[in-house]
Amino acid sequence: MTIGTNRCAAGLLAGAVLALGTSGAWAHHSFAVFFSADKDATSVTGTVKSYRFTNPHGLIEIIAKTKDGAEEDWKVETNSPSILIRRGWGKDSLKVGEIITVQGWRARDGTSYMRMRNVLRADGSPVGTPAPSEATKP
Repeated sequence: MTIGTNRCAAGLLAGAVLALGTSGAWAHHSFAVFFSADKDATSVTGTVKSYRFTNPHGLIEIIAKTKDGAEEDWKVETNSPSILIRRGWGKDSLKVGEIITVQGWRARDGTSYMRMRNVLRADGSPVGTPAPSEATKP
C-alpha cells in the first residue's frame, strides 16, 4: 500500500466510525419536536400489529378503525425499556392480535403517530402501572 492509499483508507474508516457513532443521537429526539403536550391526549383503540421493547424508545404498531370503517395503521412511541420496566412493563406486555386503547399525544404533523401516555387492555385494566402524575388524576 502507498501512503495515499493508507490515508484514503484511514479517512473512510474515520467517516464510517463517525456515521455509526452518531446514529443513536439522531434516533433519540426531544418530545417537543414531534409531539404537542399543549393539546389534550388522544385515544386510539385497535389491534396490536407489533410491539418492540427497544432503545431508545419502544414502538407499538396498532391497526385501528376509522369512523367510516377503514383500517388505519398507527405507530405509538413508548418510553425507554428502563422506564417501562419501572412501570411494570416487559418485552411480553403486549401480544400481537390483542385489542388495546392507547392514550397519548398526537404528532404535530397530524400523522397517525403518537407518544404513549398509557395503555389499557380491552377489559379496561392498565398495562403496567400509571406514571405518578397519571395516578393522581381523577
